[in-house]
Amino acid sequence: MTSAPARTQWQLARRRFLRHKLAVAGLSVLAVLLVCCFGADWIAPFARNAQDLALGPALPSGAHWLGTDELGRDYLSEILYAGRISLAIGLSVAVLATALGTTLGAVAGYFGGWVDEVVMRVTDLFLVVPAIVVLALALQGFGKSPATIVLVLASLFWTYVARVVRGQVLSLREKEYVAAAKVLGARRGRIVLRHILPNLTGVIAVNTSLGAATAVIIESTLSFLGYGVQPPETSWGNMLSQASGLIGTDKVYLLYFPGLFILLTAIAINFVGDGLRDALDPQGARP
Repeated sequence: MTSAPARTQWQLARRRFLRHKLAVAGLSVLAVLLVCCFGADWIAPFARNAQDLALGPALPSGAHWLGTDELGRDYLSEILYAGRISLAIGLSVAVLATALGTTLGAVAGYFGGWVDEVVMRVTDLFLVVPAIVVLALALQGFGKSPATIVLVLASLFWTYVARVVRGQVLSLREKEYVAAAKVLGARRGRIVLRHILPNLTGVIAVNTSLGAATAVIIESTLSFLGYGVQPPETSWGNMLSQASGLIGTDKVYLLYFPGLFILLTAIAINFVGDGLRDALDPQGARP
């Protein structure tokens, strides 16, 4: 009788992730959004900013699934094109903030001493400053382009990742396999990269997903308040801002649909984050 072949850690992680139904559903929704938004040139039913002034605002119909806006533009097409910027900002902020936070957190936690003290005091300084105020002032001073928004948000969000990673590294550096690597003469950089960070994959993945969802919401909030993406660029946030005065009218659908896409994106990313946390947890209950 032959034994079942041993599974790798990645195979076990994939199996655990696929058992998480909400995570699979969230990943499917997120994949559809990414494909439709970044492939809007081929998928959107109408060209970007294609106006039909004679049509004007029209309720959803077979010709225009989400209706049209005041300029007669197909609203589904405009939402897909706007989603490019909202999703790109969210994903870029998550990647940059996670990379910076993981690096500084790992260095502070492993080396300790004055390095840890300096990194944590800088982290505390960023944490006590009101984020919205800093964002508004920075965007007012450096411009409101998507690239500026990404850099400003990433410069604020890394602090949360750094604190979480530092706490985990403080625990992992006392493990037996780290002590064994030191005895064998492994360099400190190799120990961090090969023995500590792989055990933080779940924590890093969850913080990346949460950072992406938070960045999408913050960007939408800034754009809604007038501090975010500016015309002629469009995002879901400034679509909400442009439709904010339509509550109580028959055009209120222009407010609902961008909000619905923001909500779907945030929920989908959080479900994926939950699935990754369970799948990549080395101490998971079931293989």
